[in-house]
Amino acid sequence: MTHVVHPYAHRLGIIRDWKSRWFGKKENYVDHLRSDVLLRAWLTKKLRGMYVSLIEIERSAKEYCISIHTSRPGMIIGRGGDGIEKLKEALKKEMRRSKIVITQDVKLDIVEVANPEANAAIVASMVAEGIEKRLPFRRVLKMTMEKVMANRDVKGARIAVSGRLGGAEMARREQIKRGGIPLQTLRADIDFAREKAYMTYGVIGIKVWIYRGMKFNDKDNKNK
Repeated sequence: MTHVVHPYAHRLGIIRDWKSRWFGKKENYVDHLRSDVLLRAWLTKKLRGMYVSLIEIERSAKEYCISIHTSRPGMIIGRGGDGIEKLKEALKKEMRRSKIVITQDVKLDIVEVANPEANAAIVASMVAEGIEKRLPFRRVLKMTMEKVMANRDVKGARIAVSGRLGGAEMARREQIKRGGIPLQTLRADIDFAREKAYMTYGVIGIKVWIYRGMKFNDKDNKNK
């Protein structure tokens, strides 16, 4: 029997970096980890529908920096930057509610994703948006796959949806696949994301795999 491994965790430390970067001592490690998990979950829920692909957290001696990667930064920043200020105030309010103590200055960075069609999280959000608009799920999968494969950086992709598709009484799983996806090759740059589409009759689960070619380090390139 095979075991399914998360594509991101499988490559962690090889071609992937940690989403939270800080050094914690034994006495404050649990508090740091709890604050990161709670704030990331709150931001993911708060910014749903704004095409957020990644939330990175860095902690230094003087600064607690949260980097939000999105393909539509204007939706978060707002007119004249008032959106980012409101988000920061709401974040501080959530920290007080959850009893999260951060002694450093909290800083929010908005990073634009240059290639959204090659990003699994954004593609999953596009699929969820289409399904929630009551479009036929097969048409959503086909249209999204065509957009993804039109990008020259993408070598292969797979999109899977599961649940009560089309409002059917019995749940099932459907998927569409193009190109190759070498899941067991550690240097293969595979982006993976999960998303949910919330319908009146239940939740539709969405999984997206996008293969963007092989990653080689400088030493390997020089030897070739």
